[in-house]
Amino acid sequence: MDEIVLRSMLKWPDVPSVYGWLALDRRGAWLVKGVSGAFGRIANEALVDFIGRNYACDAAGRWYFQNGPQRVFVSLEYTPWVWRLDDSGVRLVSHTGADAGALRAGFLDESGALVLQTALGVGVVSDRDLAAVAARVPEPVARGEAAECALLGARVLVAPIRSADVASRFGFVPRPAPAPGEPEC
Repeated sequence: MDEIVLRSMLKWPDVPSVYGWLALDRRGAWLVKGVSGAFGRIANEALVDFIGRNYACDAAGRWYFQNGPQRVFVSLEYTPWVWRLDDSGVRLVSHTGADAGALRAGFLDESGALVLQTALGVGVVSDRDLAAVAARVPEPVARGEAAECALLGARVLVAPIRSADVASRFGFVPRPAPAPGEPEC
């Protein structure tokens, strides 16, 4: 996290958290709720970078952006990370620009989305890079069978998964809510 964020957390330790105002879509875009109640894409690159540098997860599996002393919990359209291929086309990076690290496993859901578990965590491959990555997934997986394959420089098992099971399988909360008794803004 940014030094200024860490200092503000020490200065103001009891600021209530925010829920329902920030979201992450399946393409890795940050969305903020507007005055009309509709979500719109955050286009300011400095703000996008700030959110990405201060994005983390609590012990309950709720992902948040630490905005100074205040936690702004993130509603996840699918997974906490969204993967894309780097410019070389052989390495995964996240929507925040962080390196995904070693590939551990792959999962193909019923809609054809590819969910990859890496050293950094679990994320969905952005639809922009899905064709390039999924072309390396063996045919038996598309038929609902698990199969080992060479994917992005690693030999991993790729198995089918139901999209409804992804959050519970990987221990994250797609729609964070306050804990009982927790104050919120």
